[in-house]
Amino acid sequence: MVQVNANFAKLQSSYLFSTIGKKVREYQTAHPRAEIIRLGIGDVTRPLPAEAIAAMHAAVDEMAHAETFKGYPTDIGITFLEEAIRADYALRGVALELDEIFLSDGAKSDCGNIGDIFGTENIVAVCDPIYPVYVDTNVMAGRAGNPDAGGHWNRLVYLDCTAETGFLPQLPGDRADLVYLCSPNNPTGTAMNRAQLQAWVDWANENASILLYDGAYEAYITEDLPRSIYEIPGAETCAIEFRSFSKTAGFTGVRCAYTIVPKALKSGDTSIHALWGRRQATKFNGVSYITQRGAEATFTAKGRAQVRETIAYYLQNAGAIKAGLESAGFSTWGGVNSPYVWLKAPDGMTSWELFDLLLNEAQVVGTPGAGFGPAGEGYFRLTGFGTAEKTRQAVERIQTRFAKFEAGGVLG
Repeated sequence: MVQVNANFAKLQSSYLFSTIGKKVREYQTAHPRAEIIRLGIGDVTRPLPAEAIAAMHAAVDEMAHAETFKGYPTDIGITFLEEAIRADYALRGVALELDEIFLSDGAKSDCGNIGDIFGTENIVAVCDPIYPVYVDTNVMAGRAGNPDAGGHWNRLVYLDCTAETGFLPQLPGDRADLVYLCSPNNPTGTAMNRAQLQAWVDWANENASILLYDGAYEAYITEDLPRSIYEIPGAETCAIEFRSFSKTAGFTGVRCAYTIVPKALKSGDTSIHALWGRRQATKFNGVSYITQRGAEATFTAKGRAQVRETIAYYLQNAGAIKAGLESAGFSTWGGVNSPYVWLKAPDGMTSWELFDLLLNEAQVVGTPGAGFGPAGEGYFRLTGFGTAEKTRQAVERIQTRFAKFEAGGVLG
């Protein structure tokens, strides 16, 4: 009989956002006239930048003629996009070599696939709450062990991010070989400053650990905070960085991202850069030429301006959600350097209870904090990725359900 990967049986029966989708479909079927506003899944609503569209149209025309047709990339790849990415890093004072930049179809893919090059005996640390892919992919790989009664896996180190710490991770007291960090964080929206990141880099170098740094939302940082882990001295010997065009340039339906693996990063005498290069050469045939041309265009002067306009739109939505919720008495985080607003559920509600209440009584969909880890219970995430009008309506509906209260009052 064929043996399956038994680690998959340790996972919940469905992915968080699949569960949300199922609940919403069931509600819509029972209430076909209901106008549901979706502020749960972090998908974007604005169209691609005009510069990207024009570049992709031009690339399609190239593919229509034998003399300009592009097939498989060569072993060194097509470097025009890597050159644009390298120039972008240089603006932040970060020097990269072209072959330290690995293109892919998504930061989610790379955050999960990076585990292919690391042994299952490694101890992995994750922030709690955090994006579930970090945990689930390590469970799939057999790197997590078994969960305890509180939902913690015994071979994962959970870095509790609480309101008391500003939802920022604290250095682990125990061994951790691989540490996932996300700044600005998904789901809490919090971002780390230079001193906080320097402490992590110093710790990682001292302990021969590797930081897996998810910078998918770096373009949303508006304050004087690092946009890359490599702005921090010493990071090139202890960190891998993931970035994406999905939430910045609206490439969620196009798929393009990149991962930085410095040549200086090693485990003993083994080059991590060489391992990731070998993995990608074996399992991935590259990002399509048409997509790469669209991504490249976002780094032009006009492309940058169009991306900034889109990001400002989503940040304005997030700010409106944050202000509206706070006026209704909610405690919130994020929404400043992030498109996400993290809020405390009222009256001791569980996060799924708040999900059901908002869906059934306000027809607003968010994401229960429990789906982001045990420490997310009692919290909730809303996104600024909707349209401005739908965002305004959603805030009004929530305000109507949760009336404004005086200090010391009770919501609900």
